[in-house]
Amino acid sequence: MSIYSNDRPRRKLPVLLALAVIVIVGLIAAAIYHRARFEGEAPKVQLTPDTDAIGMAPLEIRVTDAGSGLKSLTIMLGDTTLASEKFDKPVAERKVSIALPKGTKEGPATLKIVARDASLFRGNEAVVQKQMTIDLTPPTVELIADDRYINFGGVGAIVYQASADTAVSGVKIGQHFFPGFKGAIQGNPDRYFALFAHPYDAPADVRAKLVVTDKAGNSRELGLVYELKNVKYKKSTIALSDSFLQNKVAPLADASARQGSPKELFIAVNKTLRKQNEDKIREVTGKATPKLQWKGAFGQLSNSKVEANFADFRTYTYNGEPVDSAYHLGYDLSVTKRYPVEASNSGTVAFAGDLGIYGNCVMLDHGFGLFTLYGHLSAIDVKVGDSVQAKQVLGRSGETGLAAGDHLHFGVYLAGVAVLPVEWWDAKWINDNISPKLEGRTGEEIAVSQQPRKGTRAKVRKRNR
Repeated sequence: MSIYSNDRPRRKLPVLLALAVIVIVGLIAAAIYHRARFEGEAPKVQLTPDTDAIGMAPLEIRVTDAGSGLKSLTIMLGDTTLASEKFDKPVAERKVSIALPKGTKEGPATLKIVARDASLFRGNEAVVQKQMTIDLTPPTVELIADDRYINFGGVGAIVYQASADTAVSGVKIGQHFFPGFKGAIQGNPDRYFALFAHPYDAPADVRAKLVVTDKAGNSRELGLVYELKNVKYKKSTIALSDSFLQNKVAPLADASARQGSPKELFIAVNKTLRKQNEDKIREVTGKATPKLQWKGAFGQLSNSKVEANFADFRTYTYNGEPVDSAYHLGYDLSVTKRYPVEASNSGTVAFAGDLGIYGNCVMLDHGFGLFTLYGHLSAIDVKVGDSVQAKQVLGRSGETGLAAGDHLHFGVYLAGVAVLPVEWWDAKWINDNISPKLEGRTGEEIAVSQQPRKGTRAKVRKRNR
């Protein structure tokens, strides 16, 4: 046998191995590329709101497919096609806002959603069928008692009757919503009670509206008529010293902010940290408890003096130049150092701990969306979940957070909105505006009781609804 004939088979082996490797790599690459096309999971369907009724408000349907993506989507209500789409390129998500066509009649109907993905062969299919009630009639509402006057930045109270199909109700002003609570009125458990604010930073010409909505999304609004009493809020200028920036501001800032200029340092705390703290306050005080926990007027900290007012607009300067500004959303109350801080009324501890610029802080839930806040404490003697009584000691005053000296920062919040505290210290205001409504008296009955008595019986002043 020649050398040529003996070597020839050995030269074919590397070539065959190379071809095999190429084929295997190609198959792996193809499998990876087409892996999503072989997935076996059907698309997911979500309704917002998740309800069994549909009305004038749009219903949002969200369909997703994390694998091969959506290929088609069909939405039907009874025999009516509300949406039908085929996608040239698969999409991972599709949102459709469904509105009922004109001429739709009330009554039962079946909502059917069919979504198919782009996986190989016929694709995975999701079919969702839900029995719905078509409801196009808004709920009804009747105002029983309201307020004739409301302080700018203060609180009003109303009583109203809403139809049985009401799902959500309350007072809306601007972007703020104050929920109503059923079962609070003595002798009339089907009536609703709502506290609402005309916020300190809301335009003077805007007015609140009573809004009732059923589970189908149908709403009815009723404008509230009241005279807005002007409250003059102060404007002040506060000069920042180097010692205040170093001893009070810097410890609250993160490491990067402490490397910046005095202006950057202060803004990092007064703007950035303040926003985080106020977001936390809104989170805590935005969770309303549907139960009255307070009784009578709230108490000012005993022997205290008001050193700073609610909604005081402060401009901060450094070396004579404006640096930043902020609203002061409470009262600063001073007595002596480490003075026992009392609960202004009965309630439940909703927050107890460090809160940035407010230092050691306690928040009490008094029910119906009403909260009080106690800041800059040197010590806290309660914990979240504790039930407290009026005048019970919550802790000691101090100068934690952004406090320049030992004092108590006292705030009142309604459904996440800071409101004028002094009203809640006023027994006459509560007896005139809050208590009679909770006792079940109508607006006309309250008006009669508040008429001055001068020999003859005063006429009842009828109110425009």
